[in-house]
Amino acid sequence: MSIRYWSCIAALCFTAIGVAGDAQVPVPSPPEVRSQNRIASFTLHAALNANGRDTFVYKGKSIAPVIRVSPGDTLKIDYVNDLPVHSKESCAISPCMDMTNLHFHGLEISPQAPQDNVIDMMAMPGDTLHYVVEIPPDHPPGLFWYHTHPHGESHRQALDGMSGAIVIEGMDRYLPELRNLREQVLVVRGESIERARDATALLRRVEAQAPSCGSEPDETDRIFTVNGEVRPTIGINPGERQFWRIVNASADRYIDLQLDGQKFEVVALDGMPLAYHDPRNPMKIVEHALIPPAGRLEAVVTGPASNVHSALRTQCVNTGPDGDPNPAMVLADVRPGSSAPPVEQKINRDLRQPEYKQIDLRAFEDSQPDFVVSFTEDKNGFYINNQKYEPDSAPMTRARVGTYQHWRVLNQTRELHPMHIHQAHFLAYAENGVRLEHPVWLDTVNVPFEGYVDVVMDFTNPVIKGMSVFHCHLLNHEDKGMMAKILFE
Repeated sequence: MSIRYWSCIAALCFTAIGVAGDAQVPVPSPPEVRSQNRIASFTLHAALNANGRDTFVYKGKSIAPVIRVSPGDTLKIDYVNDLPVHSKESCAISPCMDMTNLHFHGLEISPQAPQDNVIDMMAMPGDTLHYVVEIPPDHPPGLFWYHTHPHGESHRQALDGMSGAIVIEGMDRYLPELRNLREQVLVVRGESIERARDATALLRRVEAQAPSCGSEPDETDRIFTVNGEVRPTIGINPGERQFWRIVNASADRYIDLQLDGQKFEVVALDGMPLAYHDPRNPMKIVEHALIPPAGRLEAVVTGPASNVHSALRTQCVNTGPDGDPNPAMVLADVRPGSSAPPVEQKINRDLRQPEYKQIDLRAFEDSQPDFVVSFTEDKNGFYINNQKYEPDSAPMTRARVGTYQHWRVLNQTRELHPMHIHQAHFLAYAENGVRLEHPVWLDTVNVPFEGYVDVVMDFTNPVIKGMSVFHCHLLNHEDKGMMAKILFE
């Protein structure tokens, strides 16, 4: 599978939402937390839902709010661990301790406490963590997300739906048309159906096809939800243009997005405006887009004709001979919706001119890698450079803040791995030694099985100084060892 993007919480609440094929449930709009006087502050709980699964609780409801902040704002979260002392769940590292914390995925912020510290900040049952996250004044706008990151238990908690979206305002600085478009924030989660009352009916509801694009031998054990609902309806009128912000919050599944009869006018990937590094090309038009676990897509879409039944769906993804099945299925129906004008966003609009940051890629294309990451696995676990992650391990590599580095990421296994690094973005520019036609800036890159990618890491932001991590974002792989520390000096 290629990294070429330009080719051609209601976990297990299925009995409540139903499985009838004709049901039309509007896509829910999660509550929002917005900054006031440059501060966004709220309390979030980790608890069990009615089905006994882990969940976020906000204002007494099992739901994750969308956090909307602007560059220069401060985000304050009191994160309360109300999970039981003795867990009945199974974890990659047994026994489950019901420990938890938060990671602010993609944000270029400090890895030191009380900000994006996933190594030392950990809440055991009964504990509370107090996060104070300072968004840099020059932070790029875009879609980011937050999820738990306790080593050994992150896969279980993400699979249960402990995740939510973060929007850094200001994308309209790079594409003024967005100011007049209705916005949809769509959090796609991969939900396990192993405990569902009628898994067959759920697979039929989403029109899940048998895996046909690879050699995966297993049966399908996941379906996707959008904002917590199975196959909801997204309202958009014929010819109407909307701004969709989509995050793949799945713990371990890829999506290859397609909108029937329409194309995506992509304006940002992984929270990075295309124009930020390439102002002459602020948008790319694609027929479909591969989004690995943790990846984000921000695009303008146009409503299909009224006589056309359209759906947002994922195509089958070949994850490799040893990979999990990622079959094609429907994520949401797309039908005519309200023609009312978009609700005016209650934000202090950023009137500054857009900022740009360009690099000369030629300086890196002919260079030898500064660091090589090698993904391997065996029956005993998953490894980076033949090492399993340990919480007390030393940093595997160091990087001087203020520099760029050429990294090569090798995948020596027979399945896909999405590589993610905290605190930074990077330019993915070559795959298997061949330069990509359209290099892209990301924070999570798909690495082809038995192949490799070359990237330019941007470590120039002074706020990232401290100990951080990089890892495979198939979180069951990360939990079983495929993570390592990096020290930004």
